[in-house]
Amino acid sequence: MQPSPSEAAHTSEATPHGAHGHGDLLKLSLGAVGVVYGDIGTSPLYAIKECFSPPHGVVATPANVLGILSLVFWSLVLVIVVKYTSFIMRADNHGEGGTMALLALINPPDSGNSPKRSARVAVLVALGLFGTSLLYGDGMITPAISVLSAVEGLEVATPAVHRFIVPITLGILVGLFLMQKRGTAKVGAIFGPATLVWFVSIALAGLPWIVRRPEVLAAINPYHAAHFLFTEGRHAVGVLGSVVLCITGGEALYADMGHFGRKPIRLAWYAVVMPALLLNYFGQGALLLDRGAVAHPFFGLVSGVFVYPLVAIATVAAVVASQAMISGAYSITQQAVQLGYWPRMTIRHTSGEAEGQIYIPEINTFLMVACLTLVVVAQRSSNLAAAYGIAVTGTMTITSLLFFRVARDRWGWSPLKAAALTCLFLSFDLTFFLANVVKIPQGGWLPVLVAAALFAMMTTWKKGRAALGRFMIANTLPLDLFMADVRTTRPPRVKGTAVFMTGNPDGAPPVLLHHFKHNKVLHKQVVLLSVVTEHRPEVPESERITIRDMGDDFFQVTARYGFMQTPNVLDVIASCGRRGLTMAEGDTSFYLGRETLLTTGRADLSRWRKSLFAFLSRNARPANAFFQIPPNRVIELGTQVEL
Repeated sequence: MQPSPSEAAHTSEATPHGAHGHGDLLKLSLGAVGVVYGDIGTSPLYAIKECFSPPHGVVATPANVLGILSLVFWSLVLVIVVKYTSFIMRADNHGEGGTMALLALINPPDSGNSPKRSARVAVLVALGLFGTSLLYGDGMITPAISVLSAVEGLEVATPAVHRFIVPITLGILVGLFLMQKRGTAKVGAIFGPATLVWFVSIALAGLPWIVRRPEVLAAINPYHAAHFLFTEGRHAVGVLGSVVLCITGGEALYADMGHFGRKPIRLAWYAVVMPALLLNYFGQGALLLDRGAVAHPFFGLVSGVFVYPLVAIATVAAVVASQAMISGAYSITQQAVQLGYWPRMTIRHTSGEAEGQIYIPEINTFLMVACLTLVVVAQRSSNLAAAYGIAVTGTMTITSLLFFRVARDRWGWSPLKAAALTCLFLSFDLTFFLANVVKIPQGGWLPVLVAAALFAMMTTWKKGRAALGRFMIANTLPLDLFMADVRTTRPPRVKGTAVFMTGNPDGAPPVLLHHFKHNKVLHKQVVLLSVVTEHRPEVPESERITIRDMGDDFFQVTARYGFMQTPNVLDVIASCGRRGLTMAEGDTSFYLGRETLLTTGRADLSRWRKSLFAFLSRNARPANAFFQIPPNRVIELGTQVEL
């Protein structure tokens, strides 16, 4: 399928992250090899092994080997090649990917939805939020299981290290999360070359076995996959739950698009990752055809002294595997904050060149504590396997549903064309998801429980902010009336500039009314500043500031930011100065409101949501810190709000 003209236009404009020179392209591709493909790249360590694990009851006969290998091959082709790199990555929001970017595309603020369409959009938004929540659940499990399984690989070379497995794993995880503050670019610079060595190593390990048993290439024929599914019956369901391990990094690939760009991610996949994975998987299949059942097919590819360096390389590569989910969690958190689904958090930009490269200490701490707890409780990676997969397959299914809406509304596809492609995606998404549903009693409930809790938090924050906004509007004096009163009463004006932050450009900010009521004076220059988050990743500097002169030295300033940008009020003040609205730094004060929430009001929220919203509000990052305003220039005026 070729993109429609509207899709092509959207794609062509969505490249702030994607336009690179040849040198930058190769550098970013190398970083993507380490950061984006670490998870999917280490799946050969355990995917084939788990498919033939005793609980599945599948014997390593030639027919079963070819059948399972065919399932692995076509899973990579259909999910990663066809779905993600060919289509889903086109559904970017000005270069940014992930579930939150899709939500911004299907629900722009100026869409003018009819009630019927608004209901459909609300359902899709709820699905998207739950998909985002599932990614957090998987982000807890991925580092724990990948690092723990990597360290367990040391037992192959030295069984005596068994009692040190958990302490070593905990130490590696702590070091990994502490390294995050250095930024995605620096982490990628370290992990990229290490993961490249890994991919070269697994390709070289598998190639000799393919040469020895070339009949393994028959697994490319999808007949073998279909024959296995129909002949093995209920055993095939369990195997599918393990086959999905080979594609668990697909959603992270899309979520990390803003960190590296579409072209570097695609180049890394086709030039390095996919060839290496296929050579290794087919090599393991050839090994099983040659020898039958093998306890650990991956390490069985080499023998003698070559086992030790392969174990060492595998340990490093498996540590890298957790990076994709960690950096993806930062991206979706920033998007959620800016789109109003998450309380304000500390967002640090770690690169002066790429705005998509960020570090969020609160999320980093949350994931680190969760991973360490999982390792201590589980002790062995096999005890975490049951919880692995359902979050990814659930998110993949939701992404396909959101893609349908984007194809219809944003690209102008016909219903038949959009439905046909979406049904193709869902045919394997739902198959993998249902195969993992059976894991819920054995541990799959964990990511679902985490996702449900985070979903409740995000929806509560959104609903609570909406209720708070309605309260403020109901108790706000229209700006025109306030200005008329100022012109009539002519209050005393003192030197300097007062900047009042407001979320309602049509009304006088409550903090301004409180200040005027109690102090009886106004500053010589008054600026009403509104910070607006648009449903696109970035707003260029030339479009950011709008200034309206209301007379009597009152000015209304609107600053627009994208959902992948962090507002900076001092930069806004500097931009105003370049446009003629000068505010002397030493004579400018910032007035902010601080609400004390009471849960005794009549807002249309359940009691538990009111209590949760009040708790989140008390613990959100202070407005002056989030907007990067120096604290010694801030005046806060409090008010009580009954919800």
